[in-house]
Amino acid sequence: MSPPEPPHVPGVLSRDDVTRSAGYLLACQEPSGAIPWFRGGHVDPWDHVECAMALSVAGHVEAAERAYDWLAAVQGPDGAWPAKIRQGRPVPGPREANHAGYLAVGVWHHLLITGDTAFAERLWPAVQAGIGFVLGLRTGRGEILWARDAHGRPGDHALLTGSASLHQALRCATALAERLDRPQPDWELAAARLGHLIAEHERVFADRGRFSMDWYYPILGGAVRGERAAERLRERWDTFVVPGLGIRCVSDQPWVTGAETSELVIALAAIGEVEQATRLFGDIQHLRDADDGAYWTGYQFAEDVNWPVERSTWTAAAVILAADALSGATPGARVFTDAPADVTPTDPESCGCAVRV
Repeated sequence: MSPPEPPHVPGVLSRDDVTRSAGYLLACQEPSGAIPWFRGGHVDPWDHVECAMALSVAGHVEAAERAYDWLAAVQGPDGAWPAKIRQGRPVPGPREANHAGYLAVGVWHHLLITGDTAFAERLWPAVQAGIGFVLGLRTGRGEILWARDAHGRPGDHALLTGSASLHQALRCATALAERLDRPQPDWELAAARLGHLIAEHERVFADRGRFSMDWYYPILGGAVRGERAAERLRERWDTFVVPGLGIRCVSDQPWVTGAETSELVIALAAIGEVEQATRLFGDIQHLRDADDGAYWTGYQFAEDVNWPVERSTWTAAAVILAADALSGATPGARVFTDAPADVTPTDPESCGCAVRV
């Protein structure tokens, strides 16, 4: 299968613009294949995968595969990764469940774009080990604790955003397993249970409601769709959306961020709100550096400064993925826009799972 043409969003972002942004990612990629936050910065596994996905969308298949091969090579024996890797060395700290799971999203996304089953087979052991780490943090009720510390002890809570990302990861891992003729019904059941908890029992997750990600990630990860998703977005739209600038990262700070705005654009595209998504996508182009296609992480509008003073690779990657979701330029967009089968509303009081220990 030939590499895809980069996506474009008429009137907002051209193919040349996307190509230039992908070039920024390539310029930041290290010889090992790792993609740090910026030149000289640290790598975190989740954002690294997001950057690899953007490279796949932009047609840089070989660079994306080098990124995935590097991640598989530095995977720990428990199937996880340190939250930060700096200059090739792990930084002591927790190993997060959503980091371990997100490789499955990236590999499935790459397979959809390229059709390269041999690549997927090569990465399968790393995907399987990562999902094994994730499910090792699953509670009897079905939520997934956020991390293990350096001593292997599990965290004492589950996060809504992380769990929504893991719901997507489990769905992608299940689809990948079926494509490779290695069906994993336990993964499918785990995804369905987790999706139900996200959609119907949000109170089982730690309260991080001031963060915009907790607002839209249940939609982005596929647990909430349809009219319920539209209603969820309407409820806090004015809390997070700053007209003409993008969305706040946190509700109580005058700070809009490009990656969160791009993710909301993807969530809107997934529920068919393309016009609104396109308008919002245009709003964040003030963060773009026209010289090389990089994007500033955010903008503090009370002080009128870009902040932090960094042009994060994962922000440019999120923009590229949002352009793909809006245009449907590659089959990879289906990772975000396909509606899962397990989003039928149920009666949250009658299912019994919310009170299970």
